[in-house]
Amino acid sequence: MTGVALAAGVAAGPWPAAATEDLVDEATSARAAHQAELDAITNDIALTQNRLAELRSEIESLDKDRATLNATLIETSKRAKALEGEIDKTETRIEALARNEAAIHASLVQQRDVLAEVLAALQRIGRRPPPAILVRPEDALASVRSAILLGAVVPDLRHAADKLASDLNQLVSLKNEAAKERDRLRSDATKLAEERIKTEMLIARRQDQRDASTAELAEGQRHAAQLAEQATSLKDLIARMEKEVAAAAKAKAEAEAAAAKHREAAEAARNRAPPTSLGEADRLEPAVAFADAKGLLPLPANGKKVKAFGVDDGFGAATQGISIATRPNAQVTSPSDGWVVYAGPFRSYGKLLIINAGDGYHILLAGMDQINVQLGQFVLAGEPVAMMASPKLASAGAVDIVSTQPVLYIEFRKDGTPIDPAPWWAATDDEKVGG
Repeated sequence: MTGVALAAGVAAGPWPAAATEDLVDEATSARAAHQAELDAITNDIALTQNRLAELRSEIESLDKDRATLNATLIETSKRAKALEGEIDKTETRIEALARNEAAIHASLVQQRDVLAEVLAALQRIGRRPPPAILVRPEDALASVRSAILLGAVVPDLRHAADKLASDLNQLVSLKNEAAKERDRLRSDATKLAEERIKTEMLIARRQDQRDASTAELAEGQRHAAQLAEQATSLKDLIARMEKEVAAAAKAKAEAEAAAAKHREAAEAARNRAPPTSLGEADRLEPAVAFADAKGLLPLPANGKKVKAFGVDDGFGAATQGISIATRPNAQVTSPSDGWVVYAGPFRSYGKLLIINAGDGYHILLAGMDQINVQLGQFVLAGEPVAMMASPKLASAGAVDIVSTQPVLYIEFRKDGTPIDPAPWWAATDDEKVGG
């Protein structure tokens, strides 16, 4: 910009350190503002009374048979989980746009001296235009000098002006794109709020249809709490529950009967093709043996895996399950068909849910804020069973994970021994697209 400085009479000095610090502070404040905006959009969605009445009417109109209720609950859960995934992707795009916008804004701020030079040069040229070479002979020398100077200055001016214009256009484009993404986020958040409320209503309807009396259930829960205090380990807890609590013992018996039926069917069809689905929503016991369900089970929640199975837990031992950082208030579904043999607090696990999947397999879920199923209840894969909490320090299986998100802990066991759950998970849509 030497030519520009000569023409404009403006000297460009070094960018002060204080200004750089101001830029950093400004970028940090901008990121915090964007995050606060995202939180406000996703957490402050309130449905109108009219829409709530419509949802209640929709639930009331459902057939009261269990198959219809289960099918509706699972489909609603799928839609809610899909919306949670879309919201995660939209938030990621908005955050990337915000970072790009902050970078361009910082670049423009740092180019204020360049902008001043360009404007000053253009102003001087406009105020004192070069003399026309054909007007007077005595102006010829001045015209030649102006032409030489402009020949050196104009390319620099044009390059600087083009760069500034490009940055400004890109900034406007980013702002427009971010506005569209926020509209999409707001729309998805509203739909998610509806699906969550519908799920709550369906769960309430399901609870009303439970056969067990309230008094019997309350007694079973009290006994379960006592056993949890006495149990020395998860293996001990499961054994005590399935032996001493009536609902859990009944669930174990039903799981063993279903497993025996599957073994008989396997003997009758040794060369059968592997199953491609877990069965219809009206099943009252697993349609597929747990050992045969590899590659079919849905993850119980959307999120990012923060701990894998068998890695260092930070305390000199290997992890016995996996941990997933989820959205606040995310819905948790059962990974498999099975019977609930424990639902309540247990030591460092927090609120713990144990499902007997049959043939010696158990599934443990921990880290939830709310459990929506009862002792002895049969649940289907994909059926909502719990809700996560707001961001906090999540503790699961004696492994503390510091996260700004709640963390769900998942553990599979065979005959009391933890096993790697990886072979059982169905491929996600992103994994299918990626091949």
